[in-house]
Amino acid sequence: MVLPPLPNSRLIVMIVYGRISVGVISAFIVYARQFGRPISEIAQIYGQLQTAIAGAERVFMVLDEAGEDMTGEALSVDREAVVSFRNVNFSYQPGRPVIRDFSLTIPSGKTVALVGSTGSGKTTVVNLLMRFYDTDSGEIRINGQNIAEVSRGTLRRAAAIVLQDTVMFSDKIRNNLKYAGETVTQEQLDRAVEMSCCKDMIAMLPEGYDTMLTASGANLSQGQRQLLAIARAFVADPKLLILDEATSSVDTRTEKAIQSAMRLVMQNRTSIVIAHRLSTIRDADLIVVMDQGQIVECGSHETLLAKKGKYHELYMTQYGGFAT
Repeated sequence: MVLPPLPNSRLIVMIVYGRISVGVISAFIVYARQFGRPISEIAQIYGQLQTAIAGAERVFMVLDEAGEDMTGEALSVDREAVVSFRNVNFSYQPGRPVIRDFSLTIPSGKTVALVGSTGSGKTTVVNLLMRFYDTDSGEIRINGQNIAEVSRGTLRRAAAIVLQDTVMFSDKIRNNLKYAGETVTQEQLDRAVEMSCCKDMIAMLPEGYDTMLTASGANLSQGQRQLLAIARAFVADPKLLILDEATSSVDTRTEKAIQSAMRLVMQNRTSIVIAHRLSTIRDADLIVVMDQGQIVECGSHETLLAKKGKYHELYMTQYGGFAT
C-alpha cells in the first residue's frame, strides 16, 4: 500500500537539512495569523454594526409610534356587564378581513365560550373588546355604551385577562399578584392563591410570597407562571373575565381543580372563554363556534353535538379517535 505524499514534505526535508529552522516556521505561522486577524475583526465589527442599525431602527419605530388615546367617558359596570357585538368587521391588513359581520350578545353574569380552529378569529374578538385594535365597521357595546367612546383605562380596569402567554415582572410573587389591586389584603390574596391551586407551589418556594422572580418569571415553569396569572385574575375580582387558553400549560389533574375554582369565580360574572380543549367549556352557558371570522354555530354542548355540524366535528376530532 502506497501512502500519499504529505503536502508539507518539502518543508520537513528543509528542516532536516537545516535550511530552515523550526522557529522560523513558527514565526511565519504566527505572523500569518496576525496578518489575518485585523481583517477578521473588521468583518465581525461590521456584522455587529449591521445588527445595531437594525435594532436602532426598531427602537426608533417604537418611539415614533403614536400613543393610545386614553380619553373618553367612564365605563359603568358597577352592577352588570352586558357585552354586545353588532355587525363587527375587522382586518389587520386592508382587503384581508379577519372578522366578518360578527354579531353576538353576552348577557351579564353568563359564560360564553369561543371555539374554532386556529386562525378562526377567536383571540381577535377579545383584542377588539379590549380596544387593542379598533373595528373597521360595526360597534361593540358594554351596558349600552359604545366602547369606541369609552376611556381605554376604565375599560381595561373593568376586565381581567389570562392569556396563553403569561406576563410576569421581575419582582416578588406577592407584588406580581397584587398588581391587579394594591389594596388587596393578605386574606384575599390567600383565598385567590388557594382557588387557583398554586398554594402548594408557593409554599415550596424558598421565600414563599417574597420569592423574587427573574426576568419574565424565568425561574418558574410555564405551568407555574400560568397558575400565578390565574391567581392574579382572581385577585382583581373583575366584572368581565377573559380566559384565552388559560390552562393550556397545566396538567390535566390541576386543570380539573382550576375548572372547579373557575366555576365559582364565574358566578354572576360575565366571562369569555377561549379554549381548544373542548372539555374545559362543556358547562358554558353558550358555545359559539367560529370559522374564518364568522359565527357558524351557537348553542349548548348537547345541542351542538346533536346538530352534527362544525362543533361535532371538532369534538369528535379530539375524543372520537378521528384523524386530525
